[in-house]
Order: sequence, then structure tokens, then C-alpha cells
Amino acid sequence: MVIQEIRQAEDMDTQQLAEYVVDLLHRMMVHHTLWFREVEHQLGFARALEAMDEAWENTRRIAIKRLAEEFGFHETNGIPDALKTMPKERQIKLIDAIAKNWLAQDGVWFQVVEKAHGMNDAKRCNDSTWSRFSPFEAHSIKKLLGLNRHPGLEGLERALNFRMYGRLNRQSCHWESGSLIFQMNDCRVQSARVRKGLADYPCKSAGLVEYTRFAEAIDDRIRTECLGCPPDAHPAEWFCAWRFTIKQ
Repeated sequence: MVIQEIRQAEDMDTQQLAEYVVDLLHRMMVHHTLWFREVEHQLGFARALEAMDEAWENTRRIAIKRLAEEFGFHETNGIPDALKTMPKERQIKLIDAIAKNWLAQDGVWFQVVEKAHGMNDAKRCNDSTWSRFSPFEAHSIKKLLGLNRHPGLEGLERALNFRMYGRLNRQSCHWESGSLIFQMNDCRVQSARVRKGLADYPCKSAGLVEYTRFAEAIDDRIRTECLGCPPDAHPAEWFCAWRFTIKQ
């Protein structure tokens, strides 16, 4: 069947219908994001987060309930029961797989923009994306962990473990004179470059946005200082390091 003959879904074969299903899921994801971006544009980031919390909660319940009815699985409050009763080891593997897919998606976006428009534009887009994703991720983690408005550096230390990167890279925290020191001891992106004999990727511009906005979203009293991040020279035990303090 040639594509020109397809006038409605019923004209598709099973392979084409399967691709259509995946495409529709992608459209939902993009539509969700565009709604957030427009509410942010019209009403500001904080109000957009509030609206998204309610919109996502309602959407998730509706969507999962409908899928449960269609495929015959059980769900409770928008969470498939099979996901909750899955062995803990499989749940952790699933979380890690999702984190790896997220990192792959991030890399693909960067490469596509870099290929079409060059490194400078790719880095600008990357940094701007982090300026929104970091505070959103912090907001999401605060809800997940039930953190209050001002959880302090202790709350930040907990939250850093629940970032997407927390499942991918080896990181550590220690305390120094009342400050929280965070080190990225092994970064998948940078380590891959080391294995290929390449110089560190200069990620400092993104890191300054990423860590500052994340920390401020966890607790708006927290201030962030970069102790080193490529292209800065760094010791062998970490690729980047950051100092977090509470504003007095």
C-alpha cells in the first residue's frame, strides 16, 4: 500500500498503525510541553509549574484509566498496579533505563542542532534548556520527597540524589565549614570522551545554569559557587565540583 492511498487509520496495515500509535504519544508529549511554555510566557514560570502540577495529575489519571480499560490491566489513582507490585530490583532497572533514555535524548538534540547550526548555537540552546529543566526537576523532586519550602542544604543533598543524572553518574557530597560540597566524580559524557582520547567537553556555561537554578528551586536562600568545571582544570577524582551555602 502506498502512502497516497491512505485516507484514514482503517486504511493502514498493522505496522503503519503501530507507528501511528507511537507518533500520537509523541504529539501528546509535545503538546503538554507547549502548553507549559505558553502558560510560562503568559503567567510566569512559577504559575506555570502550579498549573502543570494540576494538569498532569488529572491527565495522568484519565490517560492511565483509559489505557487500563483498553488493555485490561488494573490501576489505582493513575498508577498501573503491575508497576507497584513489580519486584524492587526491576523497578530500579526501569528507573535506570528511563534515565539513560533521557540522557540519550539530550545528546541527540544537541547533535542535531550542532550538525545543522554549529556548536555555538547548540550550546546556547542547551544552556537555555537547562535554565528551565533544572528548576522544573527540582520542583518535581521536592514534591516526590515531600520537602518543605526551605529544606536547606540537607534537603538539597537529598534532592541531588534524585536528579536524572543521579542515576547515571557517580557523585558525592561532603560538608565543609557549613557548606555542602558536591562533586561529579564520574560523568558518563566526559568519561566517554576520555576513552576516545578527546578533551573534556566545556560544560561550565551549562553547569552554572543547571546547578544554580536547581539549588535555588530547592531553597531560594541557597547560593552556588563553581569550584571547577570543564574547561577548567580539575583533579582526577572529579570532573566538576560545586559549593552550596545558605545566604545569611
